[in-house]
Amino acid sequence: MSNDPLNLDEAGEWAGLWWLPDKPDEKVPGVLRYDAEGGLLLSLIGTFEDRIMTTGSSGWTEVHEGTRTWEVMHGVAELREITLLGCVPKSTRRTFGARVKSPETQTMTAATAIVGAHVNGEEDAAFSMAEVSVDDLGLWAASSVFEGFLGAPDGKIDGTGRLSVKPVEGQSVVVDDTEYRLVHTHTLPYFDQRKGGAVGRMRDTVSICVAPAEPFSLSAALQAASLVQDLISLATHRAAGVIWLRLEVAGTELLLPNDRPLPRRRADVLYSPAAVGEHDAKVVDHHRVFFTCDSLPFEEVLPRWCEARGRLRAATNMILGLRYAPARFVETNLLTAVGAAEVLHRNLRIDEKPFPPAAFKAMRSAMLEQVPDEHRSRFKEVIRNDPTLRDRLDALVMRPDREAIGLLMPDVERWAERASKARNDLAHEGKTPKHSFDELIAIVEVTTAVVILNLLHELGLPAERQREIVRDHPRLRHTAGLARERLVASESD
Repeated sequence: MSNDPLNLDEAGEWAGLWWLPDKPDEKVPGVLRYDAEGGLLLSLIGTFEDRIMTTGSSGWTEVHEGTRTWEVMHGVAELREITLLGCVPKSTRRTFGARVKSPETQTMTAATAIVGAHVNGEEDAAFSMAEVSVDDLGLWAASSVFEGFLGAPDGKIDGTGRLSVKPVEGQSVVVDDTEYRLVHTHTLPYFDQRKGGAVGRMRDTVSICVAPAEPFSLSAALQAASLVQDLISLATHRAAGVIWLRLEVAGTELLLPNDRPLPRRRADVLYSPAAVGEHDAKVVDHHRVFFTCDSLPFEEVLPRWCEARGRLRAATNMILGLRYAPARFVETNLLTAVGAAEVLHRNLRIDEKPFPPAAFKAMRSAMLEQVPDEHRSRFKEVIRNDPTLRDRLDALVMRPDREAIGLLMPDVERWAERASKARNDLAHEGKTPKHSFDELIAIVEVTTAVVILNLLHELGLPAERQREIVRDHPRLRHTAGLARERLVASESD
């Protein structure tokens, strides 16, 4: 049995016995199958009763509409305990009254599988550590166990060289009683002998371990994986898929006769994250990465990200959603990008009231005196001392490095005006008749960049690196070109 984690982009199959936790003696044989496209499917030779039935005082049993579902199901397969969560029957074939007797069959889907442990549900505090691998994590870590040397006496490559492994010291930081560790795991050198030649191989896998002070649940582990996934997505400006998620089962510590501890039992999680990683795909070009642990050390960026993500979660979810699941229509992306900017400003809690509170209170009282009694309550609700969308956009561009903003767009006033008008026209009138399609695209891209620069500013990215991103990153360089073409006021404007 391999000790490697189960990659979410690889198919798997487990034949075993399955049962409901409250009926452990009623086991049904079946095969659990997983693939990234179809998810988890359990095919049983036998059935669990999925009909919803009640028996009245007369002894008659009534079958109701709908089918029964199960939050938890247990199984054993391939020498491993398995827990299925969120089980929903897909089809059930019963043979009652059939001429030829044959086994009844049933198939069901599951939302999540924990391969390696039996737990009582998603909130069962059964784990001591979560370890997650995400697309481009190694690139972001900016470190490797490998060192390569080419022989070049007198400046000429002579065909000699070597590839060596040097363990990398782990980096760790504690945030709110939870330890985060950046870990390198490498294989020993081995030779893959083929008929046409031999290939020497080693593999370096980078992962982040999350270890709270107290045992935690699968739900908390999924949140930790999402936190890491979103950090790498922000850093690389692209959807970052989860490659694998592995848990350590609490309470499974063992000691050897010499009192040396053995590792806790591990369990792999099969589920559907926002994006599934590709463990053998090529990494992104380093020019497309906003920051790595070179520009923002691991020990600094993790605490800042945990704090900023918790405080600005709605805005980060909206802006990263444009990378995980971009909409096909520019209007949807417009609402998302400008909405993210507005939500970000609200979450930053910038105290920018248009009027002094005392003066506003006096003005509102004066206005309400002119309103008939039957309309006063409704009129009072719409009079608020809040900044407008235009005010919020103007405030956001003042936070990141000013030179970086200047490189992104030459006419900040024009962007703020056109972005707020486009969003307001679409939200209030259902159309944007005064904006061309190309201008809407420019507004979406520039507004997205403004939100991202604000998030990078919150993480403490140096001003010079913010400027380098706008100058050198292909996507932001293209965005700056759109701003120069579409978001600069003309003399007629």
